[in-house]
Amino acid sequence: MKRPACRHLVVVLGDQLDADSAAFDGFEAAADLVWMAEVAGESTKVWSSQPRIAVFLAAMRHFRDELRGRGWPVWYRALTTKDAAWEVEGSPKPATDESTETLAAQLAWALRRLRPERVVLVEPGEWSVREVLKETCAVAGVPLELRADRHFFCSAEEFARHASGRKQLRMEFFYRELRQRHGVLMDGDQPAGGQWNFDHDNRESFGKDGPGFVPSPRRFEPDTVTQEVLAVVRSRFASHPGSVAQFDWPVTAADAQTALDDFIAHRLADFGRWQDAMWSGEPWLYHSRLSAALNLKLLSPREVVAAAERAWRENQVPLAAAEGFIRQILGWREYVRGIYWRFMPGYLDRNALGAEQPLPRFYWTADTEMNCLRHALRQTLDLGYAHHIQRLMVTGLFALLLGVRPREVHEWYLAVYVDAVEWVELPNTLGMSQFADGGVMASKPYVASGKYIQRMSNYCAGCRFDPAQATGPKACPFTTLYWDFLSRHEAMLARNPRMVMQVRNLARQPAAQRAAIARQAEEVRAQCAA
Repeated sequence: MKRPACRHLVVVLGDQLDADSAAFDGFEAAADLVWMAEVAGESTKVWSSQPRIAVFLAAMRHFRDELRGRGWPVWYRALTTKDAAWEVEGSPKPATDESTETLAAQLAWALRRLRPERVVLVEPGEWSVREVLKETCAVAGVPLELRADRHFFCSAEEFARHASGRKQLRMEFFYRELRQRHGVLMDGDQPAGGQWNFDHDNRESFGKDGPGFVPSPRRFEPDTVTQEVLAVVRSRFASHPGSVAQFDWPVTAADAQTALDDFIAHRLADFGRWQDAMWSGEPWLYHSRLSAALNLKLLSPREVVAAAERAWRENQVPLAAAEGFIRQILGWREYVRGIYWRFMPGYLDRNALGAEQPLPRFYWTADTEMNCLRHALRQTLDLGYAHHIQRLMVTGLFALLLGVRPREVHEWYLAVYVDAVEWVELPNTLGMSQFADGGVMASKPYVASGKYIQRMSNYCAGCRFDPAQATGPKACPFTTLYWDFLSRHEAMLARNPRMVMQVRNLARQPAAQRAAIARQAEEVRAQCAA
């Protein structure tokens, strides 16, 4: 029996793997088609790491199989070790030269062949993807219906209303609004425990004795589908950074739920207390390892927040731990998305500090004498993961102090982390980490010397550099560059109330010491640019 003409072509992108997506509202298997495509261009527009590519492709293929299990028709283009093919019976294989390895080219080909009455698409998580797909449909003469992404607690329109008329945007006030609106950690109209923020109970270091025993997160051995993806990655993306040798990420909704349950049961209780601590050989510590599943939408943030609050109300975890974790999901995650859509596309090119250094080559190899960077970078390349303090106060801090072009830092973060989708990665990198937006995202630059890393980790043990020294052969490059950063931006920083103490400490340094630091900082920059 011949299939009738296509009514709706439902486009599902690699970070939209939500079984309850608005894209599927009103879907009729007899009249509509789901369209998904793996294209090499998505892995090469930034030089994506092997773990990141594998997470996306494995999750996409499992989601394809889930939809087909419903009896829904899915047009799916799969990359293979040699070529690419549409997994649809009787479908001619389109050309696969470089010009076709984009989402736009593949969608244009499908529109010519299928001639749907309408394309249905949930709002993408990347501004440029949204614009190019809108243009593709317009050129093809096919109406595009963009649907709201109800995965989130807060829509872009709601954030715009929150931001309207405010001189400054601050996450804390936005977070409180969402707590009240959604009844999260609330006792009536008051915050649970009588306060909004429990940071003073959190963010400790392990001290010299280290973390001791830490429950390992649940691992997910690659099944047949994922093994096929790993073979493709090893073959087609062999020159890309990183490795899939240790790949064990959850790539289905069921596995993501298992990972959530495991975190709540075994690590949430100590998450808040140790969330900023770092320790060599311990990549996961008490962190959830859920961000990739959340950002691919295999897991609902409402389920995650509800599970954390339930654990507190059932006396399984302290309130400070539950609040610290919920703040990451309900607060920061929603806030950065609001910032992204309010300020794009111009946000991408912001460079408030005039940073123009190239990203050091060792960010792609981990080949550096700085022990903290070597650990964080090696872990990132091997696993596609580093927790938020490793990103903010090790890899990000060094780039900020060195003065690296913010767009290069952004492209690196987008390339190497398995949870990196532009809406969440860009504001965290340009705003929070690099202060390139001049204070839109964060109230101050997050700068520190090597002493901070020494306090929060054991990375400095055995390193040839001394975090207490800013000049001389043993000087820690972080410490040298910290004082140089304060000196170069002194006038701007002096106007920031949160930086007053650091600027005063700078003023106490003799002129000769400041000059020596400046000379050594130039040597560090020259070495990193070599």
